[in-house]
Amino acid sequence: MTEGRFITLEGIEGAGKSTVARRVCEWLDRRAIRATLTREPGGTALAERVRQIVLERGQERLSAVTETLLMFAARGIHVENLIRPALERGEWVVCDRFTDATRAYQGGGRGVDPALIESLARQVQGGLEPACTLLLDLPVSMGLERAKSRQAGPADRFEAETQAFFERVRAAYLELARREPRRIHVIDASRALEEVMRQVDAVLEGLAP
Repeated sequence: MTEGRFITLEGIEGAGKSTVARRVCEWLDRRAIRATLTREPGGTALAERVRQIVLERGQERLSAVTETLLMFAARGIHVENLIRPALERGEWVVCDRFTDATRAYQGGGRGVDPALIESLARQVQGGLEPACTLLLDLPVSMGLERAKSRQAGPADRFEAETQAFFERVRAAYLELARREPRRIHVIDASRALEEVMRQVDAVLEGLAP
């Protein structure tokens, strides 16, 4: 049985994570590598219910710390019921966002204490870390323009945030990449999709058996 690998995709709104994640799974399929595509927050039926609470713009206020706790609640469900079982079966797991998103959005964007985030990560993940993270990076103005052009329906709690918020998120992502260059690979997502995939393919070639 092949060894399961955990790949995550990160980036601000409009970076193209969902599209690239699907293309990564197609790349793996062509090499007869079984893969599971998933996302956060969500990924399982129960975790998707938590996702709805996090994203919807309801009447009740959701503090930054509470938002962080909900993210990790959904992550715990996801890790236990989908990610770990798939890896144990020898599958590759391709996940649209993981804990780096919490570090960037709640930590960088909202100012949540990084020590709290890392403490929750240790408890919830139990040592599970991505083997590789693809950080799809592009200027905030470009990402927001892309996201707005494809938005269907009212904006969720994150889509409604300011450009300044996303600048903080992007800066936090790039700082993470600076600190962990062996795991986090920065991909220029401002390019056309095929050029983005050429960058991604070069990273994947180094992972595939």
